[in-house]
Amino acid sequence: EDPSLERHFKGHRDAVTSVDFSLNKKQLASGSMDSCLMIWSMRPQMRAYRFVGHKDAVMCVQFSPSGHLVASGSRDKTVRLWVPSVKGESTVFKAHTATVRSVHFSSDGQSLVTASDDKTVKVWTVHRQKFLFSLSQHINWVRCARFSPDGRLIVSASDDKTVKLWDKTSRECIHSFCEHGGFVNHVDFHPSGTCIAAAGTDNTVKVWDVRMNRLLQHYQGNAVVNSLSFHPSGNYLVTASNDSTLKILDLLEGRLLYTLHGHQGPATCVAFSRAGDLFASGGSDEQVMVWKTNFDAADYGEVLKTQKSGTSVDETHHAVQSEMDCGVHLKKTKTRDSGRNHEQQEEEASLANTLEHIMAQLDVLTQTVSILEQRLTLTEDKLKECLENQQKIIQNKTS
Repeated sequence: EDPSLERHFKGHRDAVTSVDFSLNKKQLASGSMDSCLMIWSMRPQMRAYRFVGHKDAVMCVQFSPSGHLVASGSRDKTVRLWVPSVKGESTVFKAHTATVRSVHFSSDGQSLVTASDDKTVKVWTVHRQKFLFSLSQHINWVRCARFSPDGRLIVSASDDKTVKLWDKTSRECIHSFCEHGGFVNHVDFHPSGTCIAAAGTDNTVKVWDVRMNRLLQHYQGNAVVNSLSFHPSGNYLVTASNDSTLKILDLLEGRLLYTLHGHQGPATCVAFSRAGDLFASGGSDEQVMVWKTNFDAADYGEVLKTQKSGTSVDETHHAVQSEMDCGVHLKKTKTRDSGRNHEQQEEEASLANTLEHIMAQLDVLTQTVSILEQRLTLTEDKLKECLENQQKIIQNKTS
C-alpha cells in the first residue's frame, strides 16, 4: 500500500519551516515564518496551542526525547524551551549573534545543539540552561546540526558546501565531506550511528559512512532538497523538495520508492514519527500534513525489533533479510519461553516507564524553576527601581 495522507493541519499564517512528533505521537510541533510555534493534537477535535514569544520567524522546532519540552530556534537569534502543555511559558537561551536555523536534543535529553547564520554550532546543557561551547570552522551559515545517537559525535551542514563531523568531547572537527555542489540544507545520522545523509541545493541526497568517511549512496533529484528524515528501521529515507514533492528512498535497494504530491509550492520540512508509522511534512503553502507510512509492517517491524544495534546502509539486502528471518524466529521462541521471562520483561518495562516519568518531571521542574528565576529577577529589578525612586523623593524633600 502506498503512503497516504492522514491529517491536514491549517493554522499557520506563513510558510512552515519545521515539524516534529512527540515520543508518544499524541502531539506534533511545527514552526513557521509567522513567528509562532504550534502544537497540534493528533487526537481528533482536540485544539491546537499557538505559542507566541519569538520576535521573528521560527526556523526550527524539536521535542525533547521525553516529549515534555520543545526547543525552538528563530531569526530573532534566540533559542527557546517551551513546556508544550502549559500555555506559552518558555525560557530563552541567548548566545548566537544571528538567525538560529537548527535545534536538536541529544538522545539522553541532557544537551542541545544549535546551528546559526553566525557560522557557529553551539552546545548547551538543557537542565542548567547554560551555553557550553562553540564549534566554529564553517566559513558560511550553518543550516543544520545533529547529535549522533550515542551523543559522541555532532554533524553539521553549511552554505560553505561542506558537511563537518565533530568529536563532542575533544571539540575537534574530525572530517569534512566536500562532495556537495551547492549549499547543504539538512543533515542527519542514520539510527545505527554509522552513516549520515545530507540534502543540498545541488538537488542531491548523499549518504556517507562515518567510520570510513566514504560516500555510500548518491540520489540525484530534479529540485533543491530542503529536508530529510530516516525511518527508525534505518531502511528508508524521506525527503522534502522545492518541486513540492516528498520522496521515499529505499536505502537497501538504493532506489526511489514513492513520490508524494500534497503541498502547493516547496515542501520545506519532513519528519518520521519515533515509531515510523507516520511522517509529517510542512510547506511554503502554510500547511502541515500527516501521512501514514503504510509500508508492509513485515518490511520493518521485525527489523526494528532485532536491529537495536543497527545495520549500516551498505550491508547487503541479504544480510538484513536474514536478520529479519532471525527476528521472526526470535519472536516465536520467545513466546515459548517460561513465564518468568515475561514477568522480567514487564518489570523492565515498568522500570523504564518510571524512569521516563522521572525524567519528564525533571524537565518540567527545570523549566518551572527557570521561569520562577526569571520572575524573581523581574521582581528584584522592580524593587530596586522602587527603592531608587524612594531615595530620590527623600533627597528632593530634604534639599
